[in-house]
Formats: sequence, C-alpha cells, structure tokens
Amino acid sequence: MKNKKQVILEQIKADIINNNICPDLAREATNLVMGDGNVNADIVLIGEAPGKKEDLQGLPFIGAAGKFLDIMLASANIKRSDVYITNIVKYRPPNNRDPKPTEKEAFWPYLVRQLDVIKPRVVVTLGRHSMEYFLPGKKIGEVHGQPEYIQLGNNKLMIVPLYHPAAALYNGSLRATLINDFNSILKIIE
Repeated sequence: MKNKKQVILEQIKADIINNNICPDLAREATNLVMGDGNVNADIVLIGEAPGKKEDLQGLPFIGAAGKFLDIMLASANIKRSDVYITNIVKYRPPNNRDPKPTEKEAFWPYLVRQLDVIKPRVVVTLGRHSMEYFLPGKKIGEVHGQPEYIQLGNNKLMIVPLYHPAAALYNGSLRATLINDFNSILKIIE
C-alpha cells in the first residue's frame, strides 16, 4: 500500500503532465523523471536534469554520474535507498544540454512541493544549476561543502552545495573534493 507521501508525489507528477510543463522538452523525452528513493529521507540530493539513461529508465542518476554518486554514498556509509534523489528539471534536455533558466523556473514550484512533502533535514545540491536556485549569486567553487540555512516556504532548510558528480568524471582532482564534501554532510547533520 502506498503511503500518503507517495500519493502526493504522484499527484505532483500528474500535475506536471496535466499543466504541460516544458512541452518542448516533454515531446522529446521518453520519461518524466520525478525522483527516486526514500520519501521519508533526511537527505534529498538534487541534480539539474536527467541524462539519456535516466530518460530511458525514468530514474535519476543511473548513468556514469550516478555510479559515482553511488561511490560517494558508499564512502559515507549511506545506502541509496536511505536518500531521495531528484532533479530540478524533470525531462531530459536534448543532447544533454544544460537546462535553460526558463525550464528551471517552470519546474521550480514542483520541486518546492516535493521538498514540502519529503521534509528533509538537508538538501544537497549537485552542481551549479540546482545550487543557484537555493543560493542565488553564489559560486560553486567558493561555497561547495559549506552548509547554509535558507527559508523555503514554511520550512527552514539546510542547503549543502556540492559539485555535480559528472564533474569528477571530467576532472579527476574533483573526485576527492566531492567525496570529502559529501562525507562532511554526516558530521553536519550530527
């Protein structure tokens, strides 16, 4: 039986479809990729948009970046099933291009609703595209791994910006930074 949170999250997904959010992206996409994981998670990880594998399977972070995310989680002794993973933009942009500001803006209210339902203690933004909505004007190179509290609706949220796991695939020196930043999250929570 589905719990109340799952039912509400499915309604948010239906609302995205019914409200025809980003019809150009929707037309090109195979799946709407809402999110995956524990709806009662203390930690929500937010990327920018689904890639090709994610689009095909309808699940976030299952490609190469997802494999590195799994390594990050394992290094912190966290199971993927203990966190909730989503993206700001829920459809894959063509050719994996960066999501446009208008696309992020269109999906933002639905992401806020997801967070209202899950009520995490910590939101980990993966990459600058998800970070800039929570921490506008900040630069990822200056604030990565540093927690900051923000007010989002009725909730006070701890935001921890991290580099996107894909960045570590292109720049090996970021691997250790990402793992160290991620491991510090548990210390922050405690």
